[in-house]
Amino acid sequence: MVDIFFLVPLSSIVALGFCLWLVFYILKHDEGTPRMREVAAAVREGSQAYLKRQYKGVAGFFIFIFVLLLWLASQGYLVIFVPFAFLTGGLFSGLTGYCGMQIATQSSARTANACRTSLNAGLRLAFSSGSVMGFLVVGLGLLDLSMWYYSLDWYYDHFPLPADTDKITAITSTMLTFGMGASFQALFARVGGGIFTKAADVGADLVGKVEAGIPEDDARNPAVIADNVGDNVGDVAGMGADLYESYVGAIVAAGALGVAAGLGVLGTTVPMMIAAVGILASMIGMFFVRTREDASQAALLFALRKGVFVSSLIIIIASYCVVRFVLGPSYIGIAWAIIAGLIAGILIGLGTEFFTSSLYPPTKRIAGAAPTGPATIIIEGIAVGMLSTFFPIFVVCVAIAASFGFAGGFQNFNLGLYGIGIAAVGMLSTLGITLATDAYGPVADNAGGNAQMSGLDPNVRERTDALDSLGNTTAATGKGFAIGSAALTALALIAAYKERIMLKGGLLDLDLTDPFVLIGIFIGTMMPYLFSALTMSAVGRTASQVVIEVRRQFKDIQGLMEGKAKPDYARCVDIVTTSALREMRLPAVSAIVTPVAVGLCLGVNSVGGFLVGATASGFALAVMMANAGGAWDNAKKYIEAGAYGGKGSVAHKASVVGDTVGDPFKDTAGPSINILIKLMSMVSIVFAAFVLQYTLVGK
Repeated sequence: MVDIFFLVPLSSIVALGFCLWLVFYILKHDEGTPRMREVAAAVREGSQAYLKRQYKGVAGFFIFIFVLLLWLASQGYLVIFVPFAFLTGGLFSGLTGYCGMQIATQSSARTANACRTSLNAGLRLAFSSGSVMGFLVVGLGLLDLSMWYYSLDWYYDHFPLPADTDKITAITSTMLTFGMGASFQALFARVGGGIFTKAADVGADLVGKVEAGIPEDDARNPAVIADNVGDNVGDVAGMGADLYESYVGAIVAAGALGVAAGLGVLGTTVPMMIAAVGILASMIGMFFVRTREDASQAALLFALRKGVFVSSLIIIIASYCVVRFVLGPSYIGIAWAIIAGLIAGILIGLGTEFFTSSLYPPTKRIAGAAPTGPATIIIEGIAVGMLSTFFPIFVVCVAIAASFGFAGGFQNFNLGLYGIGIAAVGMLSTLGITLATDAYGPVADNAGGNAQMSGLDPNVRERTDALDSLGNTTAATGKGFAIGSAALTALALIAAYKERIMLKGGLLDLDLTDPFVLIGIFIGTMMPYLFSALTMSAVGRTASQVVIEVRRQFKDIQGLMEGKAKPDYARCVDIVTTSALREMRLPAVSAIVTPVAVGLCLGVNSVGGFLVGATASGFALAVMMANAGGAWDNAKKYIEAGAYGGKGSVAHKASVVGDTVGDPFKDTAGPSINILIKLMSMVSIVFAAFVLQYTLVGK
């Protein structure tokens, strides 16, 4: 048993070693001309400054929650390890985002320089940068899990266990709650980074492209550096922290359900082993990613998909072997549950591609609405986003039913829940390469900005734009992938919440005729909308400040529009930094306070309804926002490529407005919702014993 589990930390070390090899591969490439280096240095400096200030601000919240958890542990509501698990979850989540951002800022100029040679060279370099993020997430995630597993295993072998608790239950209970720290950090990173990047992007586009008529990423635009910084702090650091918590959350939730299903230590071993095999599969798959110089968008998409498909095939074979070897032939249905989750993830990705890529009718319909103005393109974009929710929700519903049935849920309900939990692990098993296809997009976007600001040959910008357009589609795919896994993981966490309540002597009964359950469902259904309103309003307010500042500089700085004077880039960076750090607090705090308040005022059954409502509405809303935003962005690029009059036309100006509306949809509110629903579940589990004792309604 120990020898088998040893493969988990070993695979994490292999993943981190592979990251190091990729970093050396990236850094040996040239950053290009002195001007390219100057632009890259400015973006790198701004990104580091923002994250430094963000982490200082978040540290205060972590200290407060740590002290609160320490007090709860001293009162017997939690085991003493939970506060420290909370800290390590947040630390590793933040470390993942920071390291990924560092390599992304080192890669953008190198990608632009590689695109001076060929499209494939640019793709390989940008994809390598994305791969660093992908393997950082899986490597650090499994390292964190392994550290806690071995530490707790040793401790409970040498010290007394809590009354009526076996060792593996005590271990998984603590490991489950360390995901709260990862989720907490991820929410701050996604919300703060999302406000930063989209406020800068919206401000730069509205004044630069719409009002002044200058190209995107034009060096004369004062907000252009802030926009490029935002790509890194929001779409790289924020996304890395986001998917780190999705990854470890799915694994520990599945492990906890395995214990509840009576599988003991073997129930925790299988999800970790599948994750470990996924690292090897992702490494093999990434070597299949390459393309021709004259590649079309369809060919570029297929180049990335090849790697994912190869990795998935390896996981399908490995799942059968792992389950048969660890659990035995009688549990082979668990392997089919893993495969069901994996296939669901692939299908969600393909469905997202259909609704967001300019190769297909939905995005072309949005572009077709542009010639009649901003109103029609916004209406069509919202309609496409709403329509796009049908397919992923249908796929997830089928995956839930299939994984429940395959695992034997009709004979053993808890085993069926384990099947659903491990299906989420299957969906995330290829995260190393799936995240690479997502994280490379911001690098390509920054490479295009660098090419524009450095005055490179127009064919370089054409190549980076081709990679960027592809990145919009793969980013939307990655968001759909994360949201789909969040739905499965949230269901597993709700089941874990039920187990926690029962362990503390309570009873969770989600009877729909209970008015307090219904109240909880309504409040939970509202929560993603309230959260989205707070984050989108924050983007709007901050973008307004950027618009005013850019207009002021265009007016007051003599010779700026003629290219004879430099804009004050630092002022725009400071505006969005200060505002993002201030605006991210209320949405993040609301995610922690609300489930506890519902429990104390309305009871644990109401909390159960609250989590169900938040998961259902949050899933649909997040998919709608992510897909609508991605489709608006690609509709704009489709028009910029020559459709409906091309750049400068009425259609183009309308598409820019649609894109700016979609920016906070797809990069601020939408991707933050999947963290929200999991964080609220984690908070409910951590505070369950306290709420159960002090609730005003029942026990």
